[in-house]
Order: sequence, then structure tokens, then C-alpha cells
Amino acid sequence: MSFPKDFLWGGATAANQVEGGWNLGGRGPALTDFTTGGSVKEPRYETFIDKDGNPGKKLQKTPLPEGAHYAVIDGCHYPNQQAVDFYHHYKEDIALFAEMGFKTFRMSISWSRLYPKGIEKEPNKEGIEFYRNVFEELRKYNIEPLVTIWHFDTPAYIEEHGGWLKRQTIEDYVRFATTCFTEYKGLVKYWLTFNEINNTVMFLNMFGKTATDKEYQDAYQILHYQLVASAKAVQIGHAIDQENMIGCMICGITRYPATCDPEDILKNRYEWEKGIFYCGDVQCKGRYGTYVKRLWDEHHVHLDITEEDLLDLEAGTVDMYTFSYYMSSLETTHQLKDKVSGNFVSGARNEYLTYSDWGWAFDPKGLRYYLEMIYDRYELPLMIVENGLGAYDTVEEDGSIHDQYRIDYYREHIKEMNIAIEHGVDLIGYTTWGCIDLVSAGTGEMRKRYGFIYVDMDDEGKGSMKRSQKDSFYWYKQVIASNGDKLNDFTE
Repeated sequence: MSFPKDFLWGGATAANQVEGGWNLGGRGPALTDFTTGGSVKEPRYETFIDKDGNPGKKLQKTPLPEGAHYAVIDGCHYPNQQAVDFYHHYKEDIALFAEMGFKTFRMSISWSRLYPKGIEKEPNKEGIEFYRNVFEELRKYNIEPLVTIWHFDTPAYIEEHGGWLKRQTIEDYVRFATTCFTEYKGLVKYWLTFNEINNTVMFLNMFGKTATDKEYQDAYQILHYQLVASAKAVQIGHAIDQENMIGCMICGITRYPATCDPEDILKNRYEWEKGIFYCGDVQCKGRYGTYVKRLWDEHHVHLDITEEDLLDLEAGTVDMYTFSYYMSSLETTHQLKDKVSGNFVSGARNEYLTYSDWGWAFDPKGLRYYLEMIYDRYELPLMIVENGLGAYDTVEEDGSIHDQYRIDYYREHIKEMNIAIEHGVDLIGYTTWGCIDLVSAGTGEMRKRYGFIYVDMDDEGKGSMKRSQKDSFYWYKQVIASNGDKLNDFTE
């Protein structure tokens, strides 16, 4: 194998999906705390009290009714509030990560744990100390933290008062990011500014829905403010500690044209530009690509962009490009004969690939394609910071969990990573999603399990929370110990 000797093997989580303790330690609520559980067929909802005091619910990423505020509604289950209780189990969990041999652990900091409303001038000291304790525990095992500053958890108060459609939110985020860089200087070196920042635009037309020009206007404006916030954070992070290595984080979906029809070829190219290159170009090159005029004109978009914004984007480029990769998709202008639909999936089925229970294509070569395409475009160090298989796991009578399907999934993706490295790609790290079972972001389920570590909890939040190792735990341990050389099946 060709993995460099200092390759960063590890696993990834997000605060809102593992941490719990949603109302402990001075933490304020995030939007995810008012998000119900769902399934592959049932969407997740956000609950609120309207201006007349009546309870209600709405689909995610739709506007909050005027005068309403987010609220917990009796009879609803909110899986992120408890998650898998990393808040109380972090020492046990980190010890298990160390047993696997992790070189790095990707996690996020909950904005509302440091700033309960998101707008305070001074941070919550209990929140500061909680993360300091986590980072010191990681250091005890020589595990490098890889920290996402924003991972889909804007404080609910900010969301209720305009969210990322307000320019003021840039400054609120910058205050939060500055606190992270300052308080954890010397404990954290690797940072990501925004998780899957491109989702705001890429997911507009999911599930056959056609977004309106107003929705495009709002999405591109939100994205611009987040890109400016990211650029400002990069500049501040470098000023506070020159050792900081700060990256973007893109939702990476490899796209192919479904046919040889030139219309499909063009559609595929334009989807890459809108969904993938749009954010990557700004964060890596410091400027919007030449194609953005076409994208904005298509929906009559006119953004609030200042000269200072453009200077910040130019000055705040990232040190590395990181991304998630789970699947590929097909693009076509033709009527679909064979459709695939599921969690975050809608479109043409690729006859050359197999699919998971949640409709995600198994396409390891798509990962190699993405790595080589992106490295050629930006020539920055790359990290794959999410890659994994959500699947049903069965606990045997003796407590063992034989998740050979997960081992097979990872093995084939790691093989393609190795080929990409041999082809010249500067790949420096790989953190699987997730290293421990967690609440699914898309469905809110626990049954959609990703981890090497099983957590005894069901979709309703019931269970002992006991942690136990799956077969994949021991397999990944040998992968890390051999620096990717031993990919054969694990046998006791």
C-alpha cells in the first residue's frame, strides 16, 4: 500500500448526533433539539409554538411561521437531545477509539454549548471546560482532534431571528470561531469551518421538488454569508496560531451523465459546478468561478456582496480540502425508467451499482474519481472526513455483531484511496462516519447504524447505552496498525 507513514486514520462524529446533554452545563438549544425522529419513508419535522400559542410542525429547511418560536411538543421524540450521550461517556468512548489505534478523531463543537443564544459577548465557561476536557483526554492517547466549528447546529435563537439570512450572523459566528481558536490553542491543530457547506444549494431540488426563484435567492445569500464567515475564520485562526491547518468541508457526491446524450453531458457538468465546485472554488481559490453568473441569472439572484466581502474571500482561503463521500448519482434530461429513492436520494438508478437499504449507491471507484478530480483542480492536501455505510446490525445471543457488509464497504473504498495516492493525490487522512453508532442526521434513526462500536439504544431513545465492539472494530484496528496494508477479513 502507498499510504504515507503519518497518515491520519480515524473516525468522525458531530456534536448534535452523539453528544446529548442538550440542556446541561449551561447549553442553549440548537435547531436539531427541536427536530423529531423520522425514517427512510417518514421525514423529520421541526416543532414550534405559533404566535397564537398553538403547537405546530414543519419540514426541515422550510420557513418558521411569522411570530412562532421553536419548542418541544408533548408526544414528540427528539433523538438529538440525548443522542448517544457522549457528554457523559466521552472518556469511555475515547478509550475505545484509542484501542482501535486512532490517529485522529473528528468531532464538532456545539455553538450553543459555548454561546447559548449565539449572540452573547462572553462564552459559557462550563461549555469551554467540557471541550477542553475532551481535547485533553484525546491528547492523553496521542489522538489528534479534527474539529468542525459548525456542523448543522446554529443556536435556535439565531434561527428564530433571521438565521444565516442576516449579515449579523457572520459576526456571531466569527466570535464563536475566535473563541474556539483562542481557548484551544495548543490542543487543536486541525479545523474545519463549516460542515458540508454546499448542501444549502445542492439539496434545493431533492425528491423531485422544483425550488422557486425565492428559494434560490435565499440559498445563495445564506451561502455567501457562510463563505464570508468561513474566510474570516480562516484569517483569524491563522493569526492566533500559525500551526493551525484549516479546511473546508464539502458534501462530495460523484456525478455521472446517465447517457451519451450531449444534453446529459452538459447537465452533469453544470451539476458539478453548482453542487461541488461553487463552494470549493471560493474556499480554495478565493473567488467565485466564471460560471456563477449563469447560475445566478437562471433564478434572477441578486446578492448582497460588498467589496470587503470579496477581499475577505481572497484572503481567507483554506489549507486543505476535506469532504464526505458516501455514494454517486446519475444526471439525465430524459424521463426516468428506473428510479431510486430513499434517504437524501432521488434520481436515476445506475445499473452497474448496488444500493443500500437507504437507497445509497455502493461506488468505491466514484471515490477515486472524486479524489483525482478535486486534487487536479485545487492541488491542496485532501482528507476524506466522512465515509461509511448505514445498515441494520444484528446482535447475536453472545453479544457479537458480525457486520461483514461494513468491512466489505470500507475495504473497497480504502483500496481506491490507495490507487488515488499512487496516481499522485496528496491524501493525508481518512475519518470514517461514524466510528460509534449515532443518531442519523437524515432520518433521526438509531437503526441506521454506522459505527465500529455498537450503542445499545433504539429509535425511541430506549436502551442501556452500553458500548460493545463489532467485528469491524477489530478489522479497522488491524487496518490502522498496518497503515492500510492488511485489508483481509478479521478473524478472531
